[in-house]
Amino acid sequence: MVPLVKPALRRGWRDLNTVQFGMTPAHALTLGPMDTATGSFLDLLNGTRSMPLLREEGRRMDLPDGHVDTLVRRLARAGLVDDAKGGGPAADTLRGKKEVLARLAPDLASLSLTTSEPGEAIRLLAARRSLRVQIRGAGRVGVTLAALLSGAGVGEVDVRDHGRVEPGDVAPGGLPAASLGDRRDVAARRVVGTAAPDRAPRRTSRTSAGADDPGFSLVILTPRDDVDVHAPAPAGAEPLVRSGTPHLYAGVVEATGMVGPFVLPGETGCAGCLHEARTDRDQAWPRLVAQWRSARHRPTLPCDLALATTVAGLAAAHALAFLDGRVPSSAGARWEVSLPGLSWHARPVWPHPACPCAAAEKGKGEHTPNEEDAHETMAEQRPSGESCRKADSPRPAGTWRAHV
Repeated sequence: MVPLVKPALRRGWRDLNTVQFGMTPAHALTLGPMDTATGSFLDLLNGTRSMPLLREEGRRMDLPDGHVDTLVRRLARAGLVDDAKGGGPAADTLRGKKEVLARLAPDLASLSLTTSEPGEAIRLLAARRSLRVQIRGAGRVGVTLAALLSGAGVGEVDVRDHGRVEPGDVAPGGLPAASLGDRRDVAARRVVGTAAPDRAPRRTSRTSAGADDPGFSLVILTPRDDVDVHAPAPAGAEPLVRSGTPHLYAGVVEATGMVGPFVLPGETGCAGCLHEARTDRDQAWPRLVAQWRSARHRPTLPCDLALATTVAGLAAAHALAFLDGRVPSSAGARWEVSLPGLSWHARPVWPHPACPCAAAEKGKGEHTPNEEDAHETMAEQRPSGESCRKADSPRPAGTWRAHV
């Protein structure tokens, strides 16, 4: 191990024997009591010295025997130490690509704040290269989202859509004006390639490009049609549910951004559960959806550029959280934000017993229909407690103390 005090956390002395790492309540903590010699020794934990060299430095500074090992162990337990050489073979390969790692350095620093094991941050970042994500929908939300995932190091981001690029599809970070008239999917893939910090790994013959390829780690549905955003058709995701492929919904409808639900097939509520629950609360719901789908499309759908970019950013963050091994708060919930107020709130999407996804059987007894408000547009609601607990970092919020 080559210890490195995480540089992403700013350091400051609260008093003569207490050091604070970090500024924000989510990640800050204090260490103390700490003597002057130990405080000076922290500067040597910069990723350039192995443990034997650090022990030698400790002896030169007259630190007690075993003090260096105890200090490093306790710093690591507090999530403050990284391993400059850790992470495994894939991480070593990434370190060898200096330009690529420089592009991803801010992402690596961010991951270091949400991981606790030394070497875990770069291991997760390197693992993204082997992941495959599909985006279905190449509008303002979908292409920007695809570019964000590609830029964050996801190895393959496949974008699917039909038609050609129109003026209203153009967006900063998404489809450029130069792509007007080009096929949407082709133009979107060019954006993805430009955003990537490295060339995508070569596909093998085993990984064919099927629309419901089980090799995808995640499928994100970002329809350009506003009805599909507001009322996603259960039939469209049936192959994903059957194959057990995790999928996420995101989009903009009538100046309202939506992210979720994030569907873990057989575990959390899906589009079918959402439809069944809405029908239970409003008998007119199926009739309304049928009219909306059969109506003539409006020439221009309302999709505010700033709101679309916001939705793409949040959806990308939820997707990356899942790809890095966490359960995002959109699992079993749908996050919504509307102009002009821009207050985010979450509405639960419970597994429904009438839905063939079978998630209700697994979660039987965890909730009752009375827990849902009478009308989904009348009150803010929180996502399920189970999802929140899984998504939370092990470190409690707020500044806390660790004795060394």
